[in-house]
Amino acid sequence: MTVFFTSDTHFGDPRVLRIDKRPFKTIPEHDAALMANWNAVVSPEDEVWHLGDFALHVRPERVDELLGLLNGRKHLITGNNDGPATLAAKGWASVQAYAELMLDGHALVMCHYAFRTWKNMGRGWIDLHGHSHAKLKPQTRQFDVGVDAFDYRPVDLETILASRTRRRKASADMVSD
Repeated sequence: MTVFFTSDTHFGDPRVLRIDKRPFKTIPEHDAALMANWNAVVSPEDEVWHLGDFALHVRPERVDELLGLLNGRKHLITGNNDGPATLAAKGWASVQAYAELMLDGHALVMCHYAFRTWKNMGRGWIDLHGHSHAKLKPQTRQFDVGVDAFDYRPVDLETILASRTRRRKASADMVSD
């Protein structure tokens, strides 16, 4: 079993095409691509922590349908765009505003919003968040796990941690050119 993280899927929300300039022509195309990307990496036995803004402007039945179509055991960390239908959906293993998790020797704090400071920050704990749609400059040990930051798909912790190393290497390569 692998544990994955994601955020800000915004299923059914046409604003993300305009505001976030996601590369899809329509919301049905957007939703289908995000579902295909999710299921390409997440197996039914895996666990997924969705850090908020799952779906908006959809019928309650559609939220249940989406959760049924997506692989994995799903946990929701509530976001500002998660309405009553999303919160009440039967497909969540848990729903909360904040969670802590020990995974592969790493202590994680998870919230929809990025923290300026967080529990045990000075002791190496890692802050995973969404909400900023890959537009917020991260602090040390802080990662936006939203789909805008990770090619519109959930990612595992190894990929999240390696993303900072790749960015530093790419910046160093640009400076040396």
